[in-house]
Amino acid sequence: MSIDENTQESTPGQEAPQPVPESQETTVPIPPGSGEPAVIGTETAHLASATATLLQNEDDMVSRAASLPSAPADPVAPAGGRPSMWRTLLLGVLLVAGSAGATYLLTTDRPAGTAVVVEDPTGEQFPDFVAGDEPIADAAAVILPSVVQIQTGTGLGSGVGSGVIYDSDGLILTAAHVVGDNDTVTVRLSDGEEVEGTVLGGTSGADVAVVQVDRTGLPAAELALDDDPRVGQMAIALGSPWGLRGTVTAGIISAVNQSIPQGDSARSVLQTDAAINPGNSGGPLVDREGRVLGINVSIFSLSGANDGVGFAVPIAVASDVAERVVAGEAIESAFLGVTGEDVETGRAGAVITEVTPGTAAADAGIEVDDLVISLDGVRIQGITDLAAQVRTHQPGATVEMVVIRDGEQLTYEVTLGERPEDLR
Repeated sequence: MSIDENTQESTPGQEAPQPVPESQETTVPIPPGSGEPAVIGTETAHLASATATLLQNEDDMVSRAASLPSAPADPVAPAGGRPSMWRTLLLGVLLVAGSAGATYLLTTDRPAGTAVVVEDPTGEQFPDFVAGDEPIADAAAVILPSVVQIQTGTGLGSGVGSGVIYDSDGLILTAAHVVGDNDTVTVRLSDGEEVEGTVLGGTSGADVAVVQVDRTGLPAAELALDDDPRVGQMAIALGSPWGLRGTVTAGIISAVNQSIPQGDSARSVLQTDAAINPGNSGGPLVDREGRVLGINVSIFSLSGANDGVGFAVPIAVASDVAERVVAGEAIESAFLGVTGEDVETGRAGAVITEVTPGTAAADAGIEVDDLVISLDGVRIQGITDLAAQVRTHQPGATVEMVVIRDGEQLTYEVTLGERPEDLR
């Protein structure tokens, strides 16, 4: 097994969450002048100290969960040019303990299956929506048999993460920081069976690793390799947050090609507001058809728990890493060979401040003071974007770089080189 860089881990908790009663009903007063109280029901949950408060904001009722406990380690402030508030937390390879809590669900008197017809002000009718249609449940039914829990170590040194079977012959995608430096891990399949998994390898640069179990005929997830994720599309996260295996949460794709700092470089990720917590790391982020869009790896959080900003490695990147690991090939990071900075005023982009002789950028004709605005069709708004996009490619890949030089837009074909050993 080879993971090419060290990773950070959280400290495990020592107590398991306690169950809450199966059902109860609570009446929460609505602020004065807003009408009758609302009845909310409690679903069985094993979450960490969640509470709920109903707020009335004129016409809309909002249910808000608050007061999740902090994770045992403070969020890490990455190096680089981002503001100090930018702190990313590597997700829960380790199970963080907490007291039992409850989630609340607004009830309705509308019978299941009732058709809802929506009209716009012009009188035009939109297509009927039948209450009870469950695309999230349908997607979960497709993908859950392929989702596994991954445990490393025992006792105080143990950690829990997630993974997804992508090949029926026992190949599992997960996050590199979940397996760490371990050669073997314990894999719990969706039916509860525990088997030993061998870590074939991975890279902490992309935070992707591959585990293999001695099984055939396993339910393999479909990878959404032919479709580009779209901002606003449904996104469903699955895994073992806080050690609770088979957990499903849902939201949308909040951003694509989002760049987050990583050491002296950056990583390009999908952003989602689907709830992701410690233990979700390595699990899949899927679309409404249950196809894998990405591998969940980290969150932005000031509290140590989900704040609605989670990140996943795009499945195209994860799949490429997996292919190289299984084939026994070295996993290298591409290298452009420039230093740059963000634009203070004017058009967005990355201003080149230095070009290293003999590198891909120098060979292609990139010059100091060039303003890079696009790399291989992806818009560049700053130096972090440029670093992140270069890192999505392998050495030897040819990319199209668009720059502004003396007011003129120029396009260069750049064949990326290998990242120097001291910068990996």
